Amino acid sequence: MTSEFRITVRENLAKAEVRANFYRAMDGLMTRRLDQFPDKVELERLRTQSMAIRANALSKLPELLEQLEANLTRNGIQVHWAETTDQANQIVLGIMQQHNAQSIIKGKSMVSEEMGLNHFLEALGIEALESDLGEFIIQLDHEAPSHIIMPAIHKNRVQIAKLFHEKFPDIPYTEDVDELTQLARRILRDKFYAAPVGLSGVNFMVAETGTLCLVENEGNGRMSTTAPPVHIAVTGIEKVVESLSDVPPLLSILTRSATGQPITTYVNMISSPRKPGEKDGPEEVHLVLLDNGRSNIYSDPELLATLRCIRCGACINHCPVYVRIGGHSYGTVYPGPIGSILEPQKAGLDVHGELTQASTLCGACSEVCPVRIPIPSILNRLRYDGVRKDAANTNTVGSGKRRTLSEAATWKTWAWAATHPALYHTGSKLATRFKGMLPTNLGAWTLVRTAPKLAESTLHERLKALGVDHE
Repeated sequence: MTSEFRITVRENLAKAEVRANFYRAMDGLMTRRLDQFPDKVELERLRTQSMAIRANALSKLPELLEQLEANLTRNGIQVHWAETTDQANQIVLGIMQQHNAQSIIKGKSMVSEEMGLNHFLEALGIEALESDLGEFIIQLDHEAPSHIIMPAIHKNRVQIAKLFHEKFPDIPYTEDVDELTQLARRILRDKFYAAPVGLSGVNFMVAETGTLCLVENEGNGRMSTTAPPVHIAVTGIEKVVESLSDVPPLLSILTRSATGQPITTYVNMISSPRKPGEKDGPEEVHLVLLDNGRSNIYSDPELLATLRCIRCGACINHCPVYVRIGGHSYGTVYPGPIGSILEPQKAGLDVHGELTQASTLCGACSEVCPVRIPIPSILNRLRYDGVRKDAANTNTVGSGKRRTLSEAATWKTWAWAATHPALYHTGSKLATRFKGMLPTNLGAWTLVRTAPKLAESTLHERLKALGVDHE
Protein backbone atom coordinates (compact mmCIF):
# COMPACT_ATOMS: atom_id res chain seq x y z
CA MET A 1 0.00 0.00 0.00
CA THR A 2 1.33 3.43 -0.95
CA SER A 3 1.77 5.62 2.14
CA GLU A 4 0.34 9.10 2.49
CA PHE A 5 3.90 10.47 2.54
CA ARG A 6 4.74 8.90 -0.83
CA ILE A 7 1.46 10.08 -2.34
CA THR A 8 2.15 13.64 -1.19
CA VAL A 9 5.71 13.49 -2.52
CA ARG A 10 4.49 12.43 -5.97
CA GLU A 11 1.91 15.22 -6.00
CA ASN A 12 4.49 17.85 -5.07
CA LEU A 13 7.06 16.56 -7.55
CA ALA A 14 4.49 17.27 -10.26
CA LYS A 15 4.20 20.95 -9.27
CA ALA A 16 6.76 22.48 -11.61
CA GLU A 17 6.26 26.08 -10.44
CA VAL A 18 6.70 25.19 -6.77
CA ARG A 19 9.83 23.18 -7.52
CA ALA A 20 11.28 26.11 -9.47
CA ASN A 21 10.54 28.41 -6.52
CA PHE A 22 12.44 26.09 -4.19
CA TYR A 23 15.43 25.79 -6.51
CA ARG A 24 15.81 29.56 -6.80
CA ALA A 25 15.37 30.15 -3.08
CA MET A 26 17.72 27.38 -1.94
CA ASP A 27 20.47 28.41 -4.35
CA GLY A 28 20.33 31.95 -3.00
CA LEU A 29 20.37 30.86 0.64
CA MET A 30 23.32 28.52 0.15
CA THR A 31 25.30 31.23 -1.66
CA ARG A 32 24.61 33.86 0.99
CA ARG A 33 25.59 31.49 3.80
CA LEU A 34 28.84 30.63 2.01
CA ASP A 35 29.64 34.33 1.59
CA GLN A 36 29.25 34.88 5.34
CA PHE A 37 32.00 32.39 6.18
CA PRO A 38 35.02 33.25 4.00
CA ASP A 39 37.38 32.05 6.73
CA LYS A 40 36.87 28.29 7.07
CA VAL A 41 39.02 28.11 10.19
CA GLU A 42 36.86 30.73 11.90
CA LEU A 43 33.71 28.88 10.81
CA GLU A 44 34.86 25.56 12.27
CA ARG A 45 35.97 27.27 15.48
CA LEU A 46 32.57 28.93 15.84
CA ARG A 47 30.78 25.65 15.11
CA THR A 48 32.81 23.88 17.77
CA GLN A 49 32.16 26.67 20.28
CA SER A 50 28.43 26.69 19.54
CA MET A 51 28.22 22.92 19.82
CA ALA A 52 29.97 23.07 23.18
CA ILE A 53 27.59 25.76 24.46
CA ARG A 54 24.53 23.76 23.54
CA ALA A 55 26.00 20.47 24.76
CA ASN A 56 26.91 22.07 28.07
CA ALA A 57 23.39 23.41 28.52
CA LEU A 58 21.86 20.02 27.78
CA SER A 59 24.21 18.29 30.21
CA LYS A 60 22.78 20.53 32.94
CA LEU A 61 19.26 20.84 31.59
CA PRO A 62 17.24 20.04 34.76
CA GLU A 63 19.36 22.35 36.92
CA LEU A 64 19.35 25.16 34.36
CA LEU A 65 15.58 24.99 33.94
CA GLU A 66 15.13 25.32 37.70
CA GLN A 67 17.54 28.27 37.75
CA LEU A 68 15.74 29.83 34.80
CA GLU A 69 12.35 29.53 36.49
CA ALA A 70 13.68 31.05 39.72
CA ASN A 71 15.24 34.04 37.95
CA LEU A 72 12.27 34.61 35.66
CA THR A 73 9.92 34.54 38.62
CA ARG A 74 12.15 36.95 40.51
CA ASN A 75 12.03 39.26 37.47
CA GLY A 76 8.23 39.17 37.42
CA ILE A 77 7.73 36.71 34.53
CA GLN A 78 5.20 33.95 35.19
CA VAL A 79 6.41 30.46 34.24
CA HIS A 80 4.12 27.62 33.14
CA TRP A 81 5.09 24.01 32.45
CA ALA A 82 3.34 21.88 29.82
CA GLU A 83 4.06 18.21 29.25
CA THR A 84 1.86 18.00 26.15
CA THR A 85 0.65 20.37 23.44
CA ASP A 86 -2.89 20.05 24.80
CA GLN A 87 -1.71 21.32 28.17
CA ALA A 88 0.18 24.18 26.51
CA ASN A 89 -2.91 25.23 24.55
CA GLN A 90 -5.02 25.17 27.70
CA ILE A 91 -2.46 27.37 29.48
CA VAL A 92 -2.59 29.95 26.70
CA LEU A 93 -6.38 29.81 26.68
CA GLY A 94 -6.51 30.23 30.45
CA ILE A 95 -4.35 33.35 30.32
CA MET A 96 -6.51 34.83 27.59
CA GLN A 97 -9.70 34.05 29.49
CA GLN A 98 -8.32 35.84 32.56
CA HIS A 99 -8.20 38.98 30.42
CA ASN A 100 -11.41 38.34 28.44
CA ALA A 101 -9.30 38.35 25.29
CA GLN A 102 -10.97 37.31 22.04
CA SER A 103 -7.96 37.88 19.81
CA ILE A 104 -4.22 37.33 19.86
CA ILE A 105 -1.48 38.62 17.56
CA LYS A 106 1.44 36.30 17.01
CA GLY A 107 5.07 36.74 16.17
CA LYS A 108 6.81 33.82 14.48
CA SER A 109 6.82 30.68 16.62
CA MET A 110 7.41 27.12 15.45
CA VAL A 111 6.38 25.82 18.87
CA SER A 112 2.95 27.44 18.45
CA GLU A 113 2.75 25.56 15.12
CA GLU A 114 3.72 22.41 16.99
CA MET A 115 0.89 23.11 19.43
CA GLY A 116 -1.64 23.70 16.65
CA LEU A 117 -2.51 26.84 18.59
CA ASN A 118 -4.19 28.74 15.76
CA HIS A 119 -6.66 25.96 15.00
CA PHE A 120 -7.28 25.38 18.71
CA LEU A 121 -8.17 29.03 19.35
CA GLU A 122 -10.13 29.52 16.13
CA ALA A 123 -12.31 26.51 17.03
CA LEU A 124 -13.28 28.46 20.15
CA GLY A 125 -14.08 31.60 18.18
CA ILE A 126 -10.84 33.39 19.09
CA GLU A 127 -8.91 35.21 16.36
CA ALA A 128 -5.24 34.23 16.09
CA LEU A 129 -3.47 36.48 13.58
CA GLU A 130 0.06 35.86 12.30
CA SER A 131 2.17 39.01 12.02
CA ASP A 132 5.31 37.56 10.45
CA LEU A 133 5.02 38.33 6.73
CA GLY A 134 5.63 34.76 5.61
CA GLU A 135 3.26 33.34 8.23
CA PHE A 136 0.68 36.01 7.33
CA ILE A 137 0.85 34.96 3.66
CA ILE A 138 0.32 31.26 4.30
CA GLN A 139 -2.39 31.99 6.85
CA LEU A 140 -4.27 33.91 4.15
CA ASP A 141 -3.95 30.86 1.89
CA HIS A 142 -4.85 28.39 4.68
CA GLU A 143 -1.54 26.57 4.36
CA ALA A 144 1.06 25.26 6.78
CA PRO A 145 4.65 26.61 6.76
CA SER A 146 6.94 24.90 4.26
CA HIS A 147 10.15 26.03 5.99
CA ILE A 148 11.02 26.81 9.60
CA ILE A 149 12.65 30.16 8.79
CA MET A 150 10.82 31.24 5.61
CA PRO A 151 7.29 29.80 5.85
CA ALA A 152 6.18 30.98 2.38
CA ILE A 153 9.37 30.09 0.51
CA HIS A 154 7.37 27.87 -1.85
CA LYS A 155 5.56 30.91 -3.28
CA ASN A 156 6.90 33.50 -5.73
CA ARG A 157 5.95 37.19 -5.81
CA VAL A 158 3.36 36.70 -8.58
CA GLN A 159 1.54 34.07 -6.54
CA ILE A 160 1.66 36.31 -3.47
CA ALA A 161 0.42 39.32 -5.45
CA LYS A 162 -2.57 37.33 -6.74
CA LEU A 163 -3.31 36.08 -3.23
CA PHE A 164 -3.25 39.62 -1.78
CA HIS A 165 -5.49 40.88 -4.58
CA GLU A 166 -7.94 38.05 -3.95
CA LYS A 167 -8.09 38.68 -0.20
CA PHE A 168 -7.97 42.50 -0.41
CA PRO A 169 -9.70 43.40 -3.70
CA ASP A 170 -10.06 47.09 -2.75
CA ILE A 171 -6.29 47.52 -2.83
CA PRO A 172 -4.63 48.03 -6.26
CA TYR A 173 -2.90 44.96 -7.67
CA THR A 174 0.89 45.04 -7.49
CA GLU A 175 3.75 42.58 -7.88
CA ASP A 176 6.29 44.92 -6.31
CA VAL A 177 7.78 43.20 -3.26
CA ASP A 178 8.25 46.42 -1.27
CA GLU A 179 4.68 47.51 -1.94
CA LEU A 180 3.34 44.10 -0.91
CA THR A 181 5.36 44.31 2.31
CA GLN A 182 4.04 47.79 3.07
CA LEU A 183 0.52 46.58 2.37
CA ALA A 184 0.87 43.82 4.96
CA ARG A 185 2.29 46.30 7.47
CA ARG A 186 -0.67 48.66 7.04
CA ILE A 187 -3.10 45.80 7.57
CA LEU A 188 -1.30 44.57 10.67
CA ARG A 189 -0.53 47.92 12.30
CA ASP A 190 -4.02 48.40 13.77
CA LYS A 191 -4.02 44.79 14.95
CA PHE A 192 -0.88 45.35 17.00
CA TYR A 193 -2.48 48.34 18.66
CA ALA A 194 -5.82 46.66 19.39
CA ALA A 195 -4.72 43.13 20.36
CA PRO A 196 -5.09 42.42 24.09
CA VAL A 197 -2.54 39.58 23.97
CA GLY A 198 0.64 39.07 21.96
CA LEU A 199 2.49 35.79 21.51
CA SER A 200 6.05 35.00 20.46
CA GLY A 201 8.54 32.21 20.31
CA VAL A 202 11.94 32.24 22.01
CA ASN A 203 15.36 31.66 20.44
CA PHE A 204 17.33 31.30 23.65
CA MET A 205 16.53 31.46 27.38
CA VAL A 206 19.33 32.59 29.70
CA ALA A 207 19.24 30.77 33.03
CA GLU A 208 21.81 33.08 34.65
CA THR A 209 19.74 36.24 34.23
CA GLY A 210 16.21 35.05 33.55
CA THR A 211 16.20 36.56 30.05
CA LEU A 212 14.24 35.60 26.94
CA CYS A 213 16.14 36.25 23.71
CA LEU A 214 14.23 36.71 20.46
CA VAL A 215 15.75 37.54 17.06
CA GLU A 216 13.84 38.78 14.00
CA ASN A 217 14.03 40.99 10.94
CA GLU A 218 10.63 42.60 10.49
CA GLY A 219 9.86 44.27 13.82
CA ASN A 220 6.66 42.27 14.17
CA GLY A 221 8.18 40.23 16.98
CA ARG A 222 8.99 43.37 18.93
CA MET A 223 5.49 44.72 18.31
CA SER A 224 3.88 41.45 19.41
CA THR A 225 5.87 41.40 22.63
CA THR A 226 5.63 45.12 23.46
CA ALA A 227 2.38 46.68 22.24
CA PRO A 228 -0.24 44.31 23.75
CA PRO A 229 -0.69 44.50 27.53
CA VAL A 230 -0.06 40.75 27.88
CA HIS A 231 2.85 38.85 26.30
CA ILE A 232 2.92 35.05 26.16
CA ALA A 233 6.14 33.35 25.04
CA VAL A 234 6.07 29.67 24.10
CA THR A 235 9.14 27.49 23.63
CA GLY A 236 10.60 24.03 24.04
CA ILE A 237 12.44 23.18 27.24
CA GLU A 238 15.71 22.63 25.33
CA LYS A 239 16.20 26.30 24.37
CA VAL A 240 17.92 27.23 27.64
CA VAL A 241 21.59 28.28 27.83
CA GLU A 242 23.64 28.74 30.96
CA SER A 243 24.91 32.32 30.80
CA LEU A 244 24.47 35.56 28.91
CA SER A 245 27.95 35.19 27.42
CA ASP A 246 26.70 32.07 25.60
CA VAL A 247 24.30 34.11 23.49
CA PRO A 248 26.62 36.16 21.18
CA PRO A 249 28.37 33.16 19.55
CA LEU A 250 25.02 31.45 19.00
CA LEU A 251 23.48 34.59 17.53
CA SER A 252 26.47 35.04 15.23
CA ILE A 253 26.27 31.56 13.75
CA LEU A 254 22.47 31.40 13.80
CA THR A 255 21.84 34.42 11.60
CA ARG A 256 24.64 33.67 9.16
CA SER A 257 23.57 30.03 8.84
CA ALA A 258 19.87 30.82 8.49
CA THR A 259 19.59 33.75 6.08
CA GLY A 260 23.19 34.69 5.26
CA GLN A 261 23.06 37.87 7.35
CA PRO A 262 25.83 39.02 9.71
CA ILE A 263 23.10 39.84 12.23
CA THR A 264 19.32 40.18 12.26
CA THR A 265 17.63 43.57 12.32
CA TYR A 266 16.26 43.14 15.83
CA VAL A 267 17.63 41.31 18.87
CA ASN A 268 15.13 41.45 21.74
CA MET A 269 16.18 40.69 25.32
CA ILE A 270 13.11 40.37 27.54
CA SER A 271 13.71 40.14 31.27
CA SER A 272 10.55 41.50 32.89
CA PRO A 273 7.14 43.08 32.36
CA ARG A 274 6.84 46.87 32.21
CA LYS A 275 8.34 48.48 35.31
CA PRO A 276 7.04 51.60 37.06
CA GLY A 277 8.00 54.70 35.09
CA GLU A 278 8.60 52.82 31.82
CA LYS A 279 6.59 54.04 28.83
CA ASP A 280 6.07 50.80 26.96
CA GLY A 281 6.07 47.06 27.37
CA PRO A 282 3.48 44.53 28.50
CA GLU A 283 1.99 44.59 31.97
CA GLU A 284 2.28 40.79 32.17
CA VAL A 285 4.78 38.35 30.67
CA HIS A 286 4.19 34.60 30.67
CA LEU A 287 6.52 31.81 29.54
CA VAL A 288 5.10 28.42 28.55
CA LEU A 289 7.76 25.69 28.60
CA LEU A 290 6.72 22.74 26.43
CA ASP A 291 8.07 19.22 26.72
CA ASN A 292 6.13 17.24 24.09
CA GLY A 293 8.53 14.30 23.96
CA ARG A 294 11.73 16.24 24.55
CA SER A 295 12.39 14.61 27.93
CA ASN A 296 12.24 11.22 26.27
CA ILE A 297 14.80 12.33 23.67
CA TYR A 298 16.93 13.75 26.48
CA SER A 299 17.02 10.34 28.21
CA ASP A 300 18.91 8.69 25.31
CA PRO A 301 22.60 9.68 25.11
CA GLU A 302 22.80 8.83 21.40
CA LEU A 303 19.70 10.82 20.43
CA LEU A 304 20.31 13.73 22.83
CA ALA A 305 22.20 15.68 20.15
CA THR A 306 18.85 16.26 18.40
CA LEU A 307 18.05 18.83 21.09
CA ARG A 308 21.12 20.93 20.27
CA CYS A 309 19.24 22.36 17.27
CA ILE A 310 19.01 26.18 17.17
CA ARG A 311 16.38 26.19 14.36
CA CYS A 312 18.55 27.92 11.76
CA GLY A 313 17.28 25.81 8.87
CA ALA A 314 20.75 25.35 7.31
CA CYS A 315 20.28 21.58 7.08
CA ILE A 316 17.00 22.14 5.24
CA ASN A 317 18.54 24.65 2.82
CA HIS A 318 21.27 22.21 1.81
CA CYS A 319 19.20 19.02 1.65
CA PRO A 320 18.86 17.61 -1.91
CA VAL A 321 15.69 15.76 -0.90
CA TYR A 322 13.93 18.78 0.61
CA VAL A 323 14.72 21.04 -2.35
CA ARG A 324 12.96 18.56 -4.66
CA ILE A 325 9.93 17.48 -2.65
CA GLY A 326 9.33 20.69 -0.66
CA GLY A 327 8.38 21.20 2.96
CA HIS A 328 4.71 20.26 2.67
CA SER A 329 5.61 16.72 1.55
CA TYR A 330 6.77 15.84 5.05
CA GLY A 331 3.35 16.50 6.55
CA THR A 332 4.95 17.71 9.78
CA VAL A 333 5.71 21.01 11.51
CA TYR A 334 9.47 20.56 11.11
CA PRO A 335 10.47 19.45 7.58
CA GLY A 336 13.82 18.49 6.09
CA PRO A 337 16.65 16.68 7.86
CA ILE A 338 15.94 18.10 11.32
CA GLY A 339 12.29 17.16 10.96
CA SER A 340 13.23 13.66 9.83
CA ILE A 341 14.95 13.03 13.17
CA LEU A 342 12.84 15.20 15.49
CA GLU A 343 9.30 14.37 14.38
CA PRO A 344 9.64 10.54 14.60
CA GLN A 345 11.04 10.91 18.11
CA LYS A 346 8.24 13.21 19.25
CA ALA A 347 5.25 11.50 17.64
CA GLY A 348 6.67 7.99 17.33
CA LEU A 349 8.27 5.87 14.62
CA ASP A 350 4.89 4.27 14.01
CA VAL A 351 3.54 7.71 13.02
CA HIS A 352 6.44 9.44 11.26
CA GLY A 353 8.99 6.66 10.95
CA GLU A 354 8.94 6.84 7.16
CA LEU A 355 10.58 10.27 7.34
CA THR A 356 13.80 8.58 8.41
CA GLN A 357 13.94 7.17 4.87
CA ALA A 358 13.56 10.62 3.29
CA SER A 359 17.31 11.07 3.12
CA THR A 360 20.17 9.99 0.90
CA LEU A 361 22.55 10.06 3.90
CA CYS A 362 24.79 12.31 1.80
CA GLY A 363 25.84 14.18 4.93
CA ALA A 364 25.27 17.71 3.59
CA CYS A 365 23.09 18.48 6.61
CA SER A 366 25.72 17.58 9.18
CA GLU A 367 28.43 19.43 7.22
CA VAL A 368 26.57 22.74 7.56
CA CYS A 369 24.90 22.28 10.95
CA PRO A 370 26.21 25.11 13.16
CA VAL A 371 26.05 22.94 16.29
CA ARG A 372 27.34 19.76 14.62
CA ILE A 373 24.28 17.55 15.04
CA PRO A 374 25.20 14.14 13.50
CA ILE A 375 21.94 13.89 11.57
CA PRO A 376 22.92 10.92 9.33
CA SER A 377 24.01 8.90 12.38
CA ILE A 378 20.74 9.68 14.18
CA LEU A 379 18.77 8.75 11.05
CA ASN A 380 20.51 5.38 10.95
CA ARG A 381 19.81 4.83 14.64
CA LEU A 382 16.11 5.65 14.15
CA ARG A 383 15.92 3.39 11.09
CA TYR A 384 17.28 0.59 13.25
CA ASP A 385 14.90 1.40 16.10
CA GLY A 386 12.00 1.22 13.67
CA VAL A 387 12.67 -2.43 12.79
CA ARG A 388 14.53 -3.73 15.84
CA LYS A 389 13.29 -6.92 17.47
CA ASP A 390 14.30 -5.89 21.01
CA ALA A 391 11.94 -2.89 20.99
CA ALA A 392 11.73 -3.00 24.78
CA ASN A 393 15.41 -2.08 25.05
CA THR A 394 15.02 1.45 23.71
CA ASN A 395 13.01 4.50 24.78
CA THR A 396 12.30 5.57 21.19
CA VAL A 397 8.53 5.89 20.79
CA GLY A 398 7.17 3.37 18.27
CA SER A 399 10.32 1.30 18.24
CA GLY A 400 9.88 -1.95 16.28
CA LYS A 401 6.62 -0.81 14.70
CA ARG A 402 8.11 -0.64 11.19
CA ARG A 403 9.31 -4.23 11.28
CA THR A 404 7.48 -6.52 8.82
CA LEU A 405 7.60 -10.30 8.61
CA SER A 406 8.25 -10.30 4.87
CA GLU A 407 11.21 -7.91 5.11
CA ALA A 408 12.63 -9.73 8.12
CA ALA A 409 12.33 -13.07 6.30
CA THR A 410 14.00 -11.65 3.18
CA TRP A 411 17.02 -10.37 5.11
CA LYS A 412 17.24 -13.54 7.18
CA THR A 413 17.29 -15.62 4.00
CA TRP A 414 19.95 -13.39 2.44
CA ALA A 415 22.09 -13.56 5.60
CA TRP A 416 21.84 -17.34 5.64
CA ALA A 417 22.79 -17.57 1.94
CA ALA A 418 25.68 -15.13 2.39
CA THR A 419 27.20 -17.38 5.05
CA HIS A 420 27.17 -20.40 2.72
CA PRO A 421 29.68 -19.54 -0.08
CA ALA A 422 28.83 -22.40 -2.44
CA LEU A 423 25.11 -21.64 -2.31
CA TYR A 424 25.73 -17.90 -2.66
CA HIS A 425 27.93 -18.29 -5.75
CA THR A 426 25.48 -20.72 -7.34
CA GLY A 427 22.62 -18.29 -6.71
CA SER A 428 24.61 -15.41 -8.18
CA LYS A 429 25.35 -17.37 -11.36
CA LEU A 430 21.70 -18.34 -11.77
CA ALA A 431 20.58 -14.73 -11.22
CA THR A 432 23.04 -13.57 -13.87
CA ARG A 433 22.01 -16.29 -16.34
CA PHE A 434 18.29 -15.56 -16.02
CA LYS A 435 18.44 -11.80 -15.60
CA GLY A 436 16.54 -11.42 -18.86
CA MET A 437 13.44 -12.68 -17.10
CA LEU A 438 13.32 -9.67 -14.79
CA PRO A 439 10.19 -7.52 -15.27
CA THR A 440 10.62 -4.06 -16.76
CA ASN A 441 8.52 -2.49 -13.99
CA LEU A 442 10.27 -2.76 -10.65
CA GLY A 443 8.12 -0.26 -8.78
CA ALA A 444 9.84 2.80 -7.35
CA TRP A 445 13.21 1.65 -8.70
CA THR A 446 12.20 2.05 -12.35
CA LEU A 447 10.38 5.34 -11.79
CA VAL A 448 13.71 7.14 -12.03
CA ARG A 449 16.08 4.62 -13.65
CA THR A 450 16.22 1.95 -16.31
CA ALA A 451 15.52 -1.63 -15.29
CA PRO A 452 18.78 -3.65 -14.93
CA LYS A 453 18.08 -6.06 -17.78
CA LEU A 454 17.34 -3.20 -20.19
CA ALA A 455 20.56 -1.46 -19.25
CA GLU A 456 22.48 -4.73 -19.68
CA SER A 457 20.95 -5.54 -23.06
CA THR A 458 21.65 -2.03 -24.30
CA LEU A 459 25.29 -2.44 -23.30
CA HIS A 460 25.54 -5.79 -25.11
CA GLU A 461 24.07 -4.32 -28.27
CA ARG A 462 26.53 -1.44 -28.24
CA LEU A 463 29.51 -3.75 -27.67
CA LYS A 464 28.33 -6.07 -30.43
CA ALA A 465 28.01 -3.17 -32.85
CA LEU A 466 31.61 -2.26 -32.02
CA GLY A 467 32.73 -5.83 -32.70
CA VAL A 468 33.80 -6.37 -29.11
CA ASP A 469 33.59 -9.88 -27.65
CA HIS A 470 31.68 -9.29 -24.47
CA GLU A 471 30.88 -12.89 -23.46
